[in-house]
Amino acid sequence: MAERSLDLILCDARQGEPELKAFKLILSAGELPTVGLTLIRAGIAVGPDDPVLARKGCFGVFGKRKDWDSPIYAGDRLELYSPLLIDPKTVRRKKANQNQDAKFQAAAAKRKARRL
Repeated sequence: MAERSLDLILCDARQGEPELKAFKLILSAGELPTVGLTLIRAGIAVGPDDPVLARKGCFGVFGKRKDWDSPIYAGDRLELYSPLLIDPKTVRRKKANQNQDAKFQAAAAKRKARRL
């Protein structure tokens, strides 16, 4: 059987500015093109338990998080993401609490003004 290949784009955003590079995934007979196989062939990971990819959501295709066994197609952009510096839930919760504090302070100032 003949080999076939897929032309992909690798986008590595783990170290600051995203770096785009073309990558050709060569498949032998019977191999299915998956995200995991691409990461192994690109030399980024050794296997699914690799510590480089230990955290959830560290890679995806066109901005959508994918699993190790997800299929990949010709022309796809495989992206490697950097870890989050701040938890988005914590930021939202903190902002909501600040807004609540401002409302309480405004209401207290109104009551105080009425008493004077």
